[in-house]
Amino acid sequence: MRIVVVGGVAAGMSAAARARRHDEAAEIIVLERGPEVSFANCGLPYHVGGEIDDAESLLLHTPATLRAALNLDVRVGHEVVAIDTGRQVVTVSSEAGFDELAYDALILGPGAAAVRPALPGLESPRVHTLRTVADAVVLRDTVDDGARRAVVLGAGFIGLEAAEALRHQGLEVDLVELAPHVLPPIERELATLITEELARLGVRIHDGVAAERIERGDRQDVVILADGTRLDADIVLLSVGVRPDTAFAEAAGIRTERGAILVDGHGRTSAPRVWAAGDAVASVDAVTGVVRPVPLAGPANRAGRLIADDIFGSGGGRRAIPAPLGTAIVRVGSLTAAMTGANRAALRAAGIRFRTLHLHPNQHAGYFPGAAPVHLVVHIGDDGSLLGAQAVGTDGIDKRIDILATAMRAGLSAPDLIDLDLAYAPPYGQAKDAVNLVGMVAENLLAGRLRLWYADELDDDTNAPVLDVRTVAEFEAGHVAGALNIPHTELRDRLEEVRAWAAGRSIRVLCAAGVRSNIAYRILANHGFDAASLSGGMQTLRQWYGAGTDRIVIEEGALS
Repeated sequence: MRIVVVGGVAAGMSAAARARRHDEAAEIIVLERGPEVSFANCGLPYHVGGEIDDAESLLLHTPATLRAALNLDVRVGHEVVAIDTGRQVVTVSSEAGFDELAYDALILGPGAAAVRPALPGLESPRVHTLRTVADAVVLRDTVDDGARRAVVLGAGFIGLEAAEALRHQGLEVDLVELAPHVLPPIERELATLITEELARLGVRIHDGVAAERIERGDRQDVVILADGTRLDADIVLLSVGVRPDTAFAEAAGIRTERGAILVDGHGRTSAPRVWAAGDAVASVDAVTGVVRPVPLAGPANRAGRLIADDIFGSGGGRRAIPAPLGTAIVRVGSLTAAMTGANRAALRAAGIRFRTLHLHPNQHAGYFPGAAPVHLVVHIGDDGSLLGAQAVGTDGIDKRIDILATAMRAGLSAPDLIDLDLAYAPPYGQAKDAVNLVGMVAENLLAGRLRLWYADELDDDTNAPVLDVRTVAEFEAGHVAGALNIPHTELRDRLEEVRAWAAGRSIRVLCAAGVRSNIAYRILANHGFDAASLSGGMQTLRQWYGAGTDRIVIEEGALS
């Protein structure tokens, strides 16, 4: 059997390695367009920033090591330009010219290419992308040669990592993002924390604005934004997204949707004996059912392995490729941001009803040195299903998101999280871990023991009174205009005061993070008041409004 693999990075190389373990006699040929095979593209920004000093360490394997270890015929500099699915032949372009190569099984893992928008001036030699080891080396060399100012277009995962890397190298960095906030997949209230951390690092942020054009100069380029801002740049890093690199597959009649190859649950394409995986493939979202590419290394590697199993039809049967949850993580300065499942926008677009929980528990016991909050946003369905989760903080973020992603894959409901038996000792967690607390809040909400109101509702026109149950000192340090302050420990003795003040209106209760306001809510509900507790408390309120917090919060200096 001859297996031809197109693309020698995550999906393709995983498929090739697994295929060899199935059949020692199979002829396995890997065709890679670029000069390197099996490289760590996720590590590229860290080479630019100097944390990974030697670019060679990003090369996980070479054609020679793959020949020695797995007897793979790896051919770099070989690009597949056409497929004849009827004859089961691919046309390959290389320095030697064009050649045809027959296959018994064809695995497509061509990946994705950087999106290059129709931006005047984009052909400037100062414009870079960051997709290959060669890209990282050129960018690092440009930094070492004295570049002082960089403009990063796009504040997604790679854009954030690149901005931090360039700043770490001492460059002045401007980060431009068309969306309303940086890291667009993350919720607005958590993006505020990322924005603040970028500002602390010295990165200048221009969000909610497009780059209009690039003016080429003799010594520097100038990036012109739609609002008229002019940004000098020795480096312009283009990081506005990727698109599936599938033109050759589309030309062969292989079915695609918006450029991404359509596959079934085993990675089979519409063409016989042709499989596909990785960034070039359209995946079915595990939560919303939306068909879209998921350009992440983990799902690509796992899918490649399962495709090899499907080709040989052995080794425990043909397990289906699971729909990805899109679990992802990124470091920004001292913070980590991570997510799994659907965000608010995706759920709304899919017409899925959901409720949102905000929590700010510490990552380990509060009395142990170094306790820091895990800022959590979790979306649940009306039936208690886990739909998505996001977290930002300095420590313990990966652990919580990984647990939640595992729970989602296992089909656990939000209340089931209460029962997870998680490791506890003061340096590592709490007896009630942050994940357990998500389950507890969810159960209270679903059972009707808790009603929530949300930060965005503060701007509505209901004129609902706000009851602040924090301490007097906390209240005086900053509070919502017009709020009544009664510490939760005094509430039982002052219910008649609350009744007169509320005058029959629904009461909006808040505290710092939602714990004390839940206690106050239960007191009020048990005494017949119409009330709700602010999800996430004042912490979430400040994060939601970000730089606009002064519109709705009276700070200490403004008190008369």
